[in-house]
Amino acid sequence: MFNKLRTVIYHVSNLQQAKEWYTAATGIQPYFDEPFYVGFDINGFELGLDPDMAGVEQGNHHVAYWHVDDLQAAVEKLVSLKATIISPINNVGGTIGVAIVQDPFGNNIGLITGA
Repeated sequence: MFNKLRTVIYHVSNLQQAKEWYTAATGIQPYFDEPFYVGFDINGFELGLDPDMAGVEQGNHHVAYWHVDDLQAAVEKLVSLKATIISPINNVGGTIGVAIVQDPFGNNIGLITGA
């Protein structure tokens, strides 16, 4: 049923600050930049920022994991950009490592590396 992760949308209370934060975090400029949505193309996957906070509550009931080559460097970079570590780096089997950070807007970001 599921083929691959295609789009992750994070709701943000301040679209401009979130756009700047994700540009710094990813090193990628948005390809779509409007007052109602900002979209980044991350190697063929969509990372979207949605400023509509109607009915949205901060929480940790879902996590999408983004593959990174260097988990430690990725966590350090995001923390330097004021992300908060929710779950520190953990080995979950073999060469697979995971961590979760929370962006300054309350969204949890999963990071994963390994096979």
